[in-house]
Amino acid sequence: MAKKRSGSANGGSSAAKNSKRQKVSEEPSSSKKKQQQVAVESVTAADESDFVEEPVVVLENGSENEKDSSRSPVQRKPKRRVAEEDENGGNRLIGEPILREEACSRWPHRYEGKGKRKPKNIGGSKDSKDDDDSEELIEARQHYAQAFVDGQIFNLEDDAYVKAEDDNKNYICKIVEIFEAVDGEPYFTAQWFYRAEDTVIKTCENLIDQKRVFFSEVKNDNPLDCLVRVLRINRIPPNMDSKSKENAKTNCDYYYDMMYLLPYCTFVSLPPENLGGGSESDSTISSEADVTGATIGGVEVCQDEQNGEITLLDLYSGCGAMSTGLCLGANSAGIKLVTKWAVDLNQYACESLKLNHPETQARNESAENFLALLKEWERLCVSYSLFESNVARHPFVRLTTEEEGDDEEEDDGSEGENDSEVFEVDEVLDICYGDPKESGSVGLYFKIHWKNYGPEYDTWEPADGLSECQEKVKDFVTKGYKRKILPLPGNVDVICGGPPCQGISGFNRFRNKEEPLKDEKNKQLIVFMDIVAFLKPRFVLMENVVDLVKFAGGFLGRYAFGRLVDMNYQARLGMMAAGAYGLPQFRMRVFMWGALPTEKLPQYPLPTHNVVLRGVVPKEFESNVVAYNEGCKVDLEKELFLGDAISDLPEVGNDEVRDEMPYTDEPKTEFQRFIRLTRDEMPGSLEFGLEPRPHLLYDHRPLQLNLDDYSRVCKIPKKKGANFRDLEGVRVRPDNKVEWDPSVERVYLPSGKPLVPDYAMTFVGGSSSKPFGRLWWDETVPTVVGRAEPHNQTITHPLQDRVLTIRENSRLQGFPDYYRLVGPIKERYVQVGNAVAVPVARALGYSLALASRGLSGTEPLVPLPKKFPNIEEIPPEVSS
Repeated sequence: MAKKRSGSANGGSSAAKNSKRQKVSEEPSSSKKKQQQVAVESVTAADESDFVEEPVVVLENGSENEKDSSRSPVQRKPKRRVAEEDENGGNRLIGEPILREEACSRWPHRYEGKGKRKPKNIGGSKDSKDDDDSEELIEARQHYAQAFVDGQIFNLEDDAYVKAEDDNKNYICKIVEIFEAVDGEPYFTAQWFYRAEDTVIKTCENLIDQKRVFFSEVKNDNPLDCLVRVLRINRIPPNMDSKSKENAKTNCDYYYDMMYLLPYCTFVSLPPENLGGGSESDSTISSEADVTGATIGGVEVCQDEQNGEITLLDLYSGCGAMSTGLCLGANSAGIKLVTKWAVDLNQYACESLKLNHPETQARNESAENFLALLKEWERLCVSYSLFESNVARHPFVRLTTEEEGDDEEEDDGSEGENDSEVFEVDEVLDICYGDPKESGSVGLYFKIHWKNYGPEYDTWEPADGLSECQEKVKDFVTKGYKRKILPLPGNVDVICGGPPCQGISGFNRFRNKEEPLKDEKNKQLIVFMDIVAFLKPRFVLMENVVDLVKFAGGFLGRYAFGRLVDMNYQARLGMMAAGAYGLPQFRMRVFMWGALPTEKLPQYPLPTHNVVLRGVVPKEFESNVVAYNEGCKVDLEKELFLGDAISDLPEVGNDEVRDEMPYTDEPKTEFQRFIRLTRDEMPGSLEFGLEPRPHLLYDHRPLQLNLDDYSRVCKIPKKKGANFRDLEGVRVRPDNKVEWDPSVERVYLPSGKPLVPDYAMTFVGGSSSKPFGRLWWDETVPTVVGRAEPHNQTITHPLQDRVLTIRENSRLQGFPDYYRLVGPIKERYVQVGNAVAVPVARALGYSLALASRGLSGTEPLVPLPKKFPNIEEIPPEVSS
């Protein structure tokens, strides 16, 4: 029985990734026109039961077994519909065959007669493996433009229901071929539509309109009698006006405005209509993204970008690693990307960001309050006629009449006999939403400078208490609007951020696996998407830990992805390892790209360095890891190790207190030479090319260990692999678990505490070697974390009796040495540990620049220039 070819909903394999679209003529041939005139009389009505849609659970891999995590596409089987045959007809091809010459031209593979087999994974993916479920290519005797099935006429290019073999929901397809096989059997070729539940969104399909489907590239051949009935599926192009769009959505069975491509779970704008619905090579629209204008670095740049900035909002910014990398990468590719706004709840992180990016409006507040502030700010700007919007007038702003004005003057004259007790507003300094006075009253506040008083008397005052000084408020809002102190809908180009989802952490014993979004610790994912929905930037980049697509079946990752698609953003999901971009740590993270329908969807930059991948990725998302195809010969840079990153740094002790010191050695590796560049020398810096200004070495100091831990570290041998197991009194069993050595008395420190603490012996059931472990020069280090205690992680310096310093951790994250941090020592470790690896963000910034300039290729991956980021000129044409 013929089968529907259905790709893995998680993008686990790229079926039809490189397949060619079979172009179907817009105009029917003469024979087709003739066939369309055939009148069918006395048609027997189809059985209504054939059209009943029953609920179906479509699994990640399209299988019926929820435990099956196979990444290869499976073939769904349409149910062959056995019709009652009689002498007057039945299920058959009708009309004259399409002329042989035309058929051979349009479907040449059907007439080659070479008995070729069609592999299940056409083109394959980096991990895909052909299996035994491949099907033979069916050779055609002749093609037709029409078929008659159960009393209905089906035309070439009709959309139709196809009966599923398990009697669940009918499949949905476009009929792209109707032909008679050489054995006389009638067939049709289906190019499939996906419902949301068939895609990576699956568990959150309720976010998507039930009438919305997604066209795909996946095709296969089916017996003619699998067809159920003709559907009306409307195509909605991105430039359709809203009224026409609503009409198109109403007057149809289904509608589609995007394609769903299996590689990297990609939702992408439809190709231009004259190209049909075929291969990924023309899946992204280009007419709205053509670039003309000046040339920068050997390439054309959009005219509106030549003299202007591309603005970026960094949410959950931390100390600014993600936006720093994005700007460096984009700027080196000819785009002036500037972090205009940043938001974080951590005061010290905001201070660090501001120190390194004085051009940024860094706001120390919660994302929820920031969103509320944006809405209030929009209302204020509209109230003062600074721009047009449908937003209602702000309730605090009043437009007074002459009579009201006179009344106000009388009131002013009757008050204030004691002028010394009157506070007069001299200037409005700032705005926020929240409770800055900790009064228990949450709302809109302005920071006020009072006339005849110094800055120490500045206070936060609620907006509704300032109705008598509207001119001062208006002056502040007008100036703030011109300076863009806050983003407004439509004037943000890029939003990036990594919303914290602490509810998925393995350290959280009370994780809500059944309803993750009801956990307050996961609320920021919703807030992030709400801000995107309000501001509607051109591009979105969201970063998170791999548990986002692992915890609770990847529900939170699917939710975030579904929100982007629901907002009509193109989207794709990938996972990138920091070590693959020139760092001596593995650190796998999830990155989601989003782009408006009129933009090019950014690609994922391919690795530049070799790295040993670790098994931290859920099996069903393995093919979303950004990597070269297996077996592909690539000249990658050698993997980096700890010594490549930190061997040039001065020796410091456990009690080091200096925040600044000079370098004592010259750089010993290419990595060290690059990381020590000044801001003026750093490729992609806005100050690049200016007179170099030397800098000292910053933040090269460790968390000072207490006396007991310092004593323990001093006794750890200075050799590769050394840890608490090398201490006296510990014995390693044959099963690699530790136990107390009965032949040795337990050793105690001068404080009276044991040399080997109990928690080290019981950590991970006694099987871990991490407590008090030493790193070594030729090792790729574990993921940098925000805590510097050596109790349950390997963070001790190879030769010095201390943990790695803030600067050493910063280098492992790719921060340039000129990047300074602010706050207590522990806070600085947190800032570094929470950061996105700068080289990864830099590579993504390069991809973003290509998309912004309309130069992105249509494949999901793009190679970086040789020796990136040390490149002198960007190639004029970059595509994958």
